[in-house]
Amino acid sequence: MDKAAIFWFRRDLRLHDNHGLWQALKSGLPVLPVFIFDTEILGKLSSGDDARVSFIYAEVKKLKEELEKKGSSLWVFHGKPLAAFRKLFRGIKVEAVFTNKDYEPYSRQRDAKTDRFFRSECVDFFLFKDQVIFEKSEVVKDNGEPYTVFTPYSKKWKQVLNGKKISSFPSEERLEGLLKIDPLPFPKLSDLGFKKSSLVVPPPEITEDVIRNYARTRNLPAIRGTSRLGVHLRFGTVSIRELIRKAEKWSEVFLNELIWREFFSSVLWHFPQVENQAFKSKYDFIPWRNNEKEFERWCCGETGYPLVDAGMRELNATGFMHNRVRMVTASFLTKHLLVDWRWGEAYFAEKLLDFELASNNGNWQWAAGTGCDAAPYFRIFNPESQQKKFDPEGQYVRKWVPEVNTPSYPKPMVEHKMARERALKTYKEALK
Repeated sequence: MDKAAIFWFRRDLRLHDNHGLWQALKSGLPVLPVFIFDTEILGKLSSGDDARVSFIYAEVKKLKEELEKKGSSLWVFHGKPLAAFRKLFRGIKVEAVFTNKDYEPYSRQRDAKTDRFFRSECVDFFLFKDQVIFEKSEVVKDNGEPYTVFTPYSKKWKQVLNGKKISSFPSEERLEGLLKIDPLPFPKLSDLGFKKSSLVVPPPEITEDVIRNYARTRNLPAIRGTSRLGVHLRFGTVSIRELIRKAEKWSEVFLNELIWREFFSSVLWHFPQVENQAFKSKYDFIPWRNNEKEFERWCCGETGYPLVDAGMRELNATGFMHNRVRMVTASFLTKHLLVDWRWGEAYFAEKLLDFELASNNGNWQWAAGTGCDAAPYFRIFNPESQQKKFDPEGQYVRKWVPEVNTPSYPKPMVEHKMARERALKTYKEALK
């Protein structure tokens, strides 16, 4: 067989406007698409019916079917990436591997290890920017230091973008460059150690109405006022470039939310220690109470605060929680109950369909006051006033907490004024 290139699908499960795929297809080499169900990642997931795995599995299967209509296929492996490539290299003369970059700590380690292996095999390894508009040090201060506060970062982000045309990479127009090859057997979901989830991820809807009205509707959990595109950005079933172009045209507020995502990605890139530590190291000395029974009540949505409980029940039932309510539930756990933000972050990481390490970590540290650009520790959301402001008719609460205002609904597990004062005292003493 003549020499070929591999395109390694990862967080970019689409054929259109896919930067790395476009580069592979224009390389002049016939391209074999590959996907690897990485056991290093799957092994960290605790549930056998993880909805994200079901979603990825369905999207990968869809890609395979689309590619087979073009006379090619998607070869799917289950195992460690190096083992998959060793197997591939035995059967195909591979000259180059193309993929899109991932910026999370595990991904960086995996790619460094993979690169060393490819060098030993005299195979070129090309990585491209695809899941963000700006990466690494493309948006930094004038002195080259990374930003740690969102507002100046966002201003510089827009300044760097200003006047530039956002590139597109019409990979869908070059699919004739795919390698004509027979399909391999497609693994069953059970072969991966999972079963089909009952949770369904809705397809992406990038509608003008939702984006134009975003500023007015985004804080109201009772209505469909947000895009719910997080899971699709996470796994690359939509193009960030397409989304930014629409946000520029239709909504500055929506654009800022997309820039927040890039800000947290930049923070994780420049300060990878935040994965496990407080960005502000002195906050690692806070004596968290970490009461396991109280944490369990928070997880189950039985705190006696209706907005908090509604949010947690929505998360447990659907894998989604409204953005405003995420802030309220996170503040409640870290400030009212004084439970370490890492406990809440891990719970969200397990449950959220749109879990993305950088954003989840950044938002939890923001809520706890431990992160860069964080809410100051003395900002403590009052769940009752938040409910009055953002769910004044109680529609959202009644949907998820139908027993509210009945004798069967628990009394608040902690009194707000006391909890607020306890949190202020605890933080203040720890930060002396």
